[in-house]
Amino acid sequence: MAAVIVVYLEHSGGNARRASLEALGAASGSGQTVVAAVGGAGADAVAADLGRWGADRVVVFSGGAQHSPDRTARDIAALARKEGAKACLAAATSSGKDVLPRVAALLDSTCFTDCTRFEWSDSGPRAVRPILAGKAIATFDADSPVFCASLRPNNFSTVERDASAEIASVQSQAEAAVEVIEIAAKSSDKLDVKEAPVVVSGGRGLKEAANFNLIEDLAAAFGNAAVGASRAVVDAGWRPHAEQVGQTGKTVSPQLYVAVGISGAIQHLAGMRTSKVIVAINTDADAPIFTVADYGVVGDALEIVPALTAAVKQARAARQ
Repeated sequence: MAAVIVVYLEHSGGNARRASLEALGAASGSGQTVVAAVGGAGADAVAADLGRWGADRVVVFSGGAQHSPDRTARDIAALARKEGAKACLAAATSSGKDVLPRVAALLDSTCFTDCTRFEWSDSGPRAVRPILAGKAIATFDADSPVFCASLRPNNFSTVERDASAEIASVQSQAEAAVEVIEIAAKSSDKLDVKEAPVVVSGGRGLKEAANFNLIEDLAAAFGNAAVGASRAVVDAGWRPHAEQVGQTGKTVSPQLYVAVGISGAIQHLAGMRTSKVIVAINTDADAPIFTVADYGVVGDALEIVPALTAAVKQARAARQ
């Protein structure tokens, strides 16, 4: 008999977040029964489409008008107990990292965060994640009744199928100690580095803040890229902290990571070394970034990046 996996599903603007759909895909790929848990305004519309993305059943929680991480956690923990779930998953987003540890505490479990692989062995669920600033990879299982893990965005494939899911509506009975009453959304429509499939990051090798327009131009040429930055650049005030990639910034795992003028200090490598393909551009052939790069270019970024931008534009035009 298949075990049950509960997946916390986030949504925004009437659409499920891709990172959550990846978590659904990871759960579906395990061959177990997948129950998606979704709540908040617009949840009914989102729930109607989740069968296509890997959910076997969907539970819609109707409760307070505002999102509450503790109420959501109590609802999901109660659902896991009712279903006899063996695992509970969420995307390793800000919301997922807020909710899932609370769920784990309520279930007397351990929360394994930012996992890059999830699998189902003969003994049950298992997860893999980088440790020690990315210098080692560890495999985790647990003796607790419910295995809780958050999954790193861009590390799992979504599952799209011709199927529908059974949908049930449940009234939230949990009291909310904390509620989110307002979200100050960014005015920019730029992609977030954590979820973008392509990230173009710049470092001190660009020499001055004005030269970051080269990074922005290259990201725009790809069309689906976000702009990132090293800690040195952020500390110098060249770029906002929201773009910082590294141990003290954001951890990213895009399909393509382009590091421009970044030497590759261990703190930066910890935040991007799980990227699928890494391209490094640096004047120093001995820079540590080249130890993790799949492709490296030794030379002046101020000359190379404009040429690369032109080549990307030409390639995209040829495909259209």
